[in-house]
Amino acid sequence: MTIASQSQQKIDSYLDRLRQGLRGVREEDTRDIVEELRSHIVEKAADGGEMTAARIESVLAQLGSPEELASQFATDNLLARAQSSRAPWTILRGVFRWAKISVSGFLVLIISTVGYMIGGSFFLAALLKPLNPKVGLWKIGPHAYSLALGMTDHRMHGHELLGWFLIPVGLCVGGGTIMLTSHFALWSIRRFREEHRLRQPS
Repeated sequence: MTIASQSQQKIDSYLDRLRQGLRGVREEDTRDIVEELRSHIVEKAADGGEMTAARIESVLAQLGSPEELASQFATDNLLARAQSSRAPWTILRGVFRWAKISVSGFLVLIISTVGYMIGGSFFLAALLKPLNPKVGLWKIGPHAYSLALGMTDHRMHGHELLGWFLIPVGLCVGGGTIMLTSHFALWSIRRFREEHRLRQPS
């Protein structure tokens, strides 16, 4: 086997492992990532002289494990899609993937999940109020409150605070909370991607 074929085999083996780690990423994006990285490896290995097996090994070692690199690419891909789509579900998907590799991602996931749950609950309560009078914001003790969505037959004991005003309040608070949560998550994603740029081919 010639040096050239040995080098090509090493590159192909590395990129095959990378491709396996990119399952779940769109095929078009996977193809772009693999081909871009292939060009980068060849260019760096041939920089300043003949491309040898030793140079290939050195470049691959600098890139690190193909599985770890694939995880970074897959995370960045999902976060980029979240930035483009701005849909809460897509944002949560991207942040969930981010949370698997970073403590900061985990914190953003917790805050975003709580924000979307609170916003969604108020928004849903506003929509359900005309259909079910039990839906409302109830004071059930001296310092205890409950947002009842009327999902059970259980009757609330206490004093309903908003009555029919729950509809405009719920739409405003719910919608506003969802928007603020999305803004926070997207801001966090943007900062993370700017501070942790992948080793892209140059």
